[in-house]
Amino acid sequence: MGKTNYDIKSMTLSELESLIESMGDKKFRAKQIYQWIHQKLVTDYDEMTNVPSDLRKRLKESYPLAVLEPVRVQTSKIDGTSKYLFRLSDGNLIESVRMHYHHGNSVCISSQIGCRMGCRFCASTIDGLVRGLMPSEMLEQIYRIQAITNERVDNVVVMGSGEPFDNFDNLLRFMELLNDENGLNISARNLTVSTCGIVPKIYELANLKPQITLAISLHSPNDELRKSIMPVANKYSIREIMDACRYYVEKTGRRITFEYSLVKDVNDSAECAMQLVELIKNIKCHVNLIPVNPIKERDYRQTTQPGVQRFKNRLEKCGINVTIRREMGRDIDGACGQLRRSYMERDGGDGPEAGLQTGDKP
Repeated sequence: MGKTNYDIKSMTLSELESLIESMGDKKFRAKQIYQWIHQKLVTDYDEMTNVPSDLRKRLKESYPLAVLEPVRVQTSKIDGTSKYLFRLSDGNLIESVRMHYHHGNSVCISSQIGCRMGCRFCASTIDGLVRGLMPSEMLEQIYRIQAITNERVDNVVVMGSGEPFDNFDNLLRFMELLNDENGLNISARNLTVSTCGIVPKIYELANLKPQITLAISLHSPNDELRKSIMPVANKYSIREIMDACRYYVEKTGRRITFEYSLVKDVNDSAECAMQLVELIKNIKCHVNLIPVNPIKERDYRQTTQPGVQRFKNRLEKCGINVTIRREMGRDIDGACGQLRRSYMERDGGDGPEAGLQTGDKP
């Protein structure tokens, strides 16, 4: 078979079986290796004690394991949320968040280094897109956090830096590997993927009939306002997004989540609430209201708590299912892209001398 475009941690079990056979070894070795990587979360072939040393040596030479290096870990004194800054093998930095709820541990991962979507309330997009993450690099965020905390991850949210649908093929492979019974075996129903509304990919995903939760970053009930917040609105209208959402619900039977970041005096008026009701009232959905996380590069301010509650009440009176997202990690650069950006500004980027900082938890 020879080398594929994917590193070994991004390969499916069947691809790994073909690789191992092409190297002259028995097929069953592939399952052993796969489980060492995806269940036992080893970081070195030498830890694979039931795999012959000759095979381990050849794999090490030709197929290095993608392993993230924790650079900084910040833990909130308010709610115990932890934010992780990881270095990739090419020196780039990404961030992930672990949140502990009564129903288990949720990890929010990044899908790209940076982002090119340009949403005005997000720090991830300020420096643009560097590249998409490989499936292994998406998985590794979960694997390293689970290894560091020694606690199982129960739910995964692809809602960190990047637009997942701008890295679509790698996202699909990540989902397949995450769900695999020979790996962490995290159910598709415990996976949420957020998009700012790349319409063709919503249809493409719907046709695969996944049982994941699809979250749409909406943030506005009309095109004019949405264009001022999210440049992607210049390409795809809200009507096109709603049509795609209806198709997704029809194909999958799954409820859509609409993410709505409330920005003071921008999209939190009574008129906006009523427009939102009209927009989504006939879609199987719920709305997740998010008090926007202020970032210093933008002038957006957070809607007051009474203002958030008023907006919620207006939606609920019209029969819309609404939740208010708990603010997590406000004291640890909680918003997407903030930790990576502040680290690069303060510590001069991602030089080799930058390791875990004093006072950080490994």
